[in-house]
Amino acid sequence: MKKVISTKRAPEAVGPYSQAVVANGFIYISGQLPMDPKTGQFVEGGVKEQTEQVLKNVGEILKEGGYGFEDVLKSTVYLTDMKDFATMNEIYAQFFGEPYPARVAFAVVGLPKGALIEIDVVAYR
Repeated sequence: MKKVISTKRAPEAVGPYSQAVVANGFIYISGQLPMDPKTGQFVEGGVKEQTEQVLKNVGEILKEGGYGFEDVLKSTVYLTDMKDFATMNEIYAQFFGEPYPARVAFAVVGLPKGALIEIDVVAYR
């Protein structure tokens, strides 16, 4: 049985999907964009600020489901420019501690609404 997780402390889904779904102890969080949930707008700045906002959004959804960053097993990072990899990594390391989750990061041609980064995660408790 699956349960939908939703919080006003993260941006609402902008399509036919859920912020997150929990099943059998796993939480699957949809790709998060760098939107401020209060304004519905992207945060100002570059990939540093966007990465911080994306991970704040992920954190709020994890918290709503009763999880934390320490429960994350895998993340996927989508970047529009691999030149931003080092900056993303620096911010990412501020949210995740050892043992780090598995991760894949790659460049994409584009992201919704012109975002520079999007991250989705899977966690288990």
